[in-house]
Amino acid sequence: MSANLTMLAYSIAAILFILALRGLSSPLTARQGNMFGMIGMALAILTTLAQPNVMSYGYILGGIVIGGAIGTVIALKIRMTALPQLVAAFHSLVGLAAVCVAVAAFNAPDSFHLLADYGIKIQSRIEMSLGVAIGAITFTGSVVAFGKLQGLITGKPLVFRGQHALNLLLGLSLVGCGGWFVVTPDMLPFALLIGLAFLIGFLLILPIGGADMPVVISMLNSYSGWAASGIGFTLENNLLIITGALVGASGAILSYIMCKGMNRSIFNVILGGFGTEGGAAAAGGGASDKPVKSGSADDAAFIMKNARSVIIVPGYGMAVAQAQHALREMASVLKKDGIAVRYAIHPVAGRMPGHMNVLLAEANVPYEDVAELEEINRDFGQADVAFVIGANDVTNPAAKTNPQSPIYGMPILDVEKAKTVLFIKRSMATGYAGVENELFYRDNTMMLFGDAKKVTEEILSALEHL
Repeated sequence: MSANLTMLAYSIAAILFILALRGLSSPLTARQGNMFGMIGMALAILTTLAQPNVMSYGYILGGIVIGGAIGTVIALKIRMTALPQLVAAFHSLVGLAAVCVAVAAFNAPDSFHLLADYGIKIQSRIEMSLGVAIGAITFTGSVVAFGKLQGLITGKPLVFRGQHALNLLLGLSLVGCGGWFVVTPDMLPFALLIGLAFLIGFLLILPIGGADMPVVISMLNSYSGWAASGIGFTLENNLLIITGALVGASGAILSYIMCKGMNRSIFNVILGGFGTEGGAAAAGGGASDKPVKSGSADDAAFIMKNARSVIIVPGYGMAVAQAQHALREMASVLKKDGIAVRYAIHPVAGRMPGHMNVLLAEANVPYEDVAELEEINRDFGQADVAFVIGANDVTNPAAKTNPQSPIYGMPILDVEKAKTVLFIKRSMATGYAGVENELFYRDNTMMLFGDAKKVTEEILSALEHL
């Protein structure tokens, strides 16, 4: 394939990726955006395979077959509740790929056209330093995020004295090793650069609390994009540079928007210790002795049947129980009785950005019934019922009332302002952030203990017999 034809194909693929990002910005156009992305990626792969400098189609096709088979199996078997950790795992692979490409380029620079009369080109050393550093941080950071999301690592912030000073020292050392490698491209500074970046990735994500994990996933997405862009420079592939930059920039913008919506600092996301300012600890102890009002599915059905407006607040508990379909059926029954039903979505509900929107779309919930926090929060005061199904930290009043809470300052859904709060939960256990929810003990709250899907189905059955 000629150079001009290659650039034309890559340009078309880049435009398709931009259209994909635009489409994915709205639930109404998400499917179309996903299709644009798939077509763009197929075009990019075929164009790359058509290049005259491809040396071994056997290895490439073997990798495509093996990777495609693994991806297909994962796509068919993955549960919606496991999507966040799947995304984190994929981010880690992008970071690891950047490290592997940089290592390969260092060991065989001539194969990558990186050699000059004096050795590896200066600009190539800079590109390799940035690519391997970002890639290594992305890899280990994503591994920690996966561990937290999967429950292998506690969701509570893991902090220790002198943590920020250590991170600063390691960061300066990382920059120093990068400069050392640029001046003297030897194995020692290169190996130290990789080792320090791996370590920093662990230390940046460990102190981040579980309630803030959706923002971390978004930021790691940005890191993976910049890592891919670094690979593009090393491979001299313009499309990979553009695509990585698109992913990196969009992920960074999304992270900033989410941080702004949560009243958090974007710098704390980048530097670690996000949500741990002031050494705040999770609230706990003693509160479990407070009286709690619990009810049955029949009680909940009677209350909602006599309501005029119901606001449903979905959370991770709904995802775990796969209760979205039963929830949509319950809402349909309420609507038939003339009851206004809407869904309130918190920016960090679930374990990744848009988690609840995806689940509700899967259950064919009308898009016009779904509202974000800033759109619907003022309506809770006029709502007869707030139906909370598995959401915990995003409804906790401690975010407004307890300065010592790790979620203090985070905007929450003001469900406590509704006349009645129906709260489905398996037990009185704390949420992912490890913070006890004050809402459980409010006079207008009725706890409905049990599996979210089973309880919702029982409420649905009771509604149909009233």
